[in-house]
Amino acid sequence: MTAAPLVSVLLPVYNAGPYLATALGSILRQDHSRLEIIAIDDGSTDNSLEILERCQKADSRISIISRENRGLVATLNEGLAIARGELVARMDADDVAYPWRLSRQVALFERRPELGFCGAGVDMLIRGRIARGRPDPVFQFGRIPVLAMFFTIFMHPTVVYNRKVIDDSVLHYDQAYRHAEDFDLFRRLAGRYPAAMMPENLVVYRVHQASVTSRHVKEMRRTHLRIVAENLEREGLAQATRDLRDIGDAVGHGTVARAADFIVALEEEISSLPAATRPSFEAGALNLFYFLYQLVADENQPALTHELLTRTAKWNVIRRREQYALRPGAWAPWLSLASLSAARQADAMAYFFKSAPAAAVLAPYQAG
Repeated sequence: MTAAPLVSVLLPVYNAGPYLATALGSILRQDHSRLEIIAIDDGSTDNSLEILERCQKADSRISIISRENRGLVATLNEGLAIARGELVARMDADDVAYPWRLSRQVALFERRPELGFCGAGVDMLIRGRIARGRPDPVFQFGRIPVLAMFFTIFMHPTVVYNRKVIDDSVLHYDQAYRHAEDFDLFRRLAGRYPAAMMPENLVVYRVHQASVTSRHVKEMRRTHLRIVAENLEREGLAQATRDLRDIGDAVGHGTVARAADFIVALEEEISSLPAATRPSFEAGALNLFYFLYQLVADENQPALTHELLTRTAKWNVIRRREQYALRPGAWAPWLSLASLSAARQADAMAYFFKSAPAAAVLAPYQAG
């Protein structure tokens, strides 16, 4: 009988004290037991190392590296270099893996050994409540190699890499794309190796202000747009991408207008592509629009969002509630802001009623 594959769980840790025991506990209680946890304490100044050491005494599958702070990219590459498993799973120190996460992903690679990597869906944990995530419909309309040019196809802490397929010289994160290093790696891998999105939620993704995504959102967005621009230039879909890159640096009437015109020109280029690939590029371009829409909307200047929607003729692809709120944005921005505030409150109430208290879900995974 063939032994179950060893899975190396790569766990970067930086000041994760409030959440780390729960994250570790969720991995230690996986129903796929042949695993190692490579926990790298990246110069934490809280009690993260103490928690790691306490958990290691209870379970020898945990290996700890503690050193000065070098950043996430260096930490990830260090972990990849010492991982012994043929499968390498990512995990964040503030998330929770369901007990069947690794066994389901291992089973996928056993069924499809040609896969280079895979991702899965997530449930969202916000302010103590968990809401079930829904499958992203974009995967129904697009091919992963094309979609990977436009957005980060998988949530990073759900990914598992297959080192029997991916060459070690390719499996590394690039410091030049800091805070979007996963987007860069996934686009490179998807262009060379088969990938799959699992249609089930295997991780509870915690949203909080101290998370890397929250702390570095502006730099992440700039780097994200830079990666998309590079991909479009390489595919010959855009000769110049300055208009796309600039809005990542500053959101104003000029950059919004030029970014909107860029989207229109991109859609025109895509419309002439062969029928076999066109739907995938259309899905990717629409996702790029939504990325810009969120970037502009976060400025809380309804006139800018109104201009983006009008110049791209995309009013029909946003929610009706947002359409009503933003219509007066060009001539009565105060009215739009009031309407948007009411919409956010309605969304918060809807989240509350559709979500469940997190305590009962997380308690079984608490380590220590």
